[in-house]
Amino acid sequence: MSILSDRYASSAMKQIWSSKSKIASERRLWITVMRAQSELGLDIPAAAIADYERVIDSIDLESIDKREKDLRHDVKARIEEFNSLAGHQYIHIGMTSRDLTENIEAAQIKAGLELIRFKSIALLAGLGEKSAEYKALAIVGRSHNVPAQITTLGKRFASIAEELLYSYQRLENLIENFPIRGLKGPVGTAQDSYEAMGDKYQSLEDALIRSLGFERSLDSTGQIYPRSIDYDVITTLVLLSAAASNLATSIRLMAGHDLVSEGFKAGQVGSSAMPHKMNTRSCERINGLAAILKGYATMIGEISGLQWNEGDVSDSVVRRVALSDAFYALDGILETSLTVLSEFGVFENNIRKEIEQQLPFLATTKLLMAAVKSGMGREDAYQVIREISLKATDEIRQGGQNTFLAKLASDPRIPLDKIALEDLISSPLEFAGLAQKQCEAVIAKVLKITKAHPEATSYKPSAIR
Repeated sequence: MSILSDRYASSAMKQIWSSKSKIASERRLWITVMRAQSELGLDIPAAAIADYERVIDSIDLESIDKREKDLRHDVKARIEEFNSLAGHQYIHIGMTSRDLTENIEAAQIKAGLELIRFKSIALLAGLGEKSAEYKALAIVGRSHNVPAQITTLGKRFASIAEELLYSYQRLENLIENFPIRGLKGPVGTAQDSYEAMGDKYQSLEDALIRSLGFERSLDSTGQIYPRSIDYDVITTLVLLSAAASNLATSIRLMAGHDLVSEGFKAGQVGSSAMPHKMNTRSCERINGLAAILKGYATMIGEISGLQWNEGDVSDSVVRRVALSDAFYALDGILETSLTVLSEFGVFENNIRKEIEQQLPFLATTKLLMAAVKSGMGREDAYQVIREISLKATDEIRQGGQNTFLAKLASDPRIPLDKIALEDLISSPLEFAGLAQKQCEAVIAKVLKITKAHPEATSYKPSAIR
């Protein structure tokens, strides 16, 4: 059992990649091939097929593992186990190991991608809701993590949603075009199946492809399908993780200024040593899982483009670890992100205090123009505002109050009194530009997707620990 599976992944994702689920899928595939072979003229008794069907779910992992240790071949161990249970030897006729594993793994990948799509839509819905809820809540925007201009909290969520929308489109394209290898034999020529079935081979392969829910297949491939396809899958997962990781980073930074909370349930402990702490542990988890996922992309990248002629097994250990764990990692990211959104909290008083502290400085361009309109020279006004702002900033850094506006109002060189200056910055949203309209544009994009998938928008994440 993978640590990622045991600790972070949902039961639905675990089911896709579990050993028992894979073995059951392999057995169903063998039965599909047997049934098609029988219908196409190969002498396989219906009673034998029924015997195999009867024991599909009789899966003894310890027995299979013992056979593999003796045989040193995983697929041969599973063949012998299934034959022993059914009392026949009709499975795997005209097939090689990769006719089984490559196709089942492709089906697992596709099922995993479809589950990720479902949860990505749920996350888009959550981001759209937060963007709508907070689109008019002004907050200090930061560049280089330094106060820069006013934005809105809703726009921060909209920017994350915009990033996820981009990666979601790539996911949709991948699912639509993802191919299956098909029944191609030891070197990809389909010689063994063609030898057994003759001109009926294509009907046999078509039955296999349809049984696994695929519409696209590779016409020419070797014993293994190109691992560049695996790389496309894992890098798509990395791309999907980026929006969630950026969300987590933003929340961690805001929480550090006591502006927001990712949620803190009754009974939760932030630190074993410091009782007062309320750490953003879920957001930290998201960032950590995103780092792990990038590592799997590197691993899969190493086997992409390294195929020896028609195939070898040098990629097997990498894929055994990286494929399932990459899906577990992203599943954990999405589950945790959905939990964070559902428990997210805002400290509006602290947000307002920060605006009051920072806005006079962020509004210097507007103050400059007001001074110019009142008859002051532009460069003179710039110099005075710069001089006073630097003094006021230094006082704040020394622990004092923000006296910037008061100093401006009392300076005889500035043709504006304190009331006029305060009026200029009385509406923080006026400094947020098109933030609200940008939120509305992104929300409209999100709604186009979520309205088509209402079942995803109502999804509730698994309880995380």
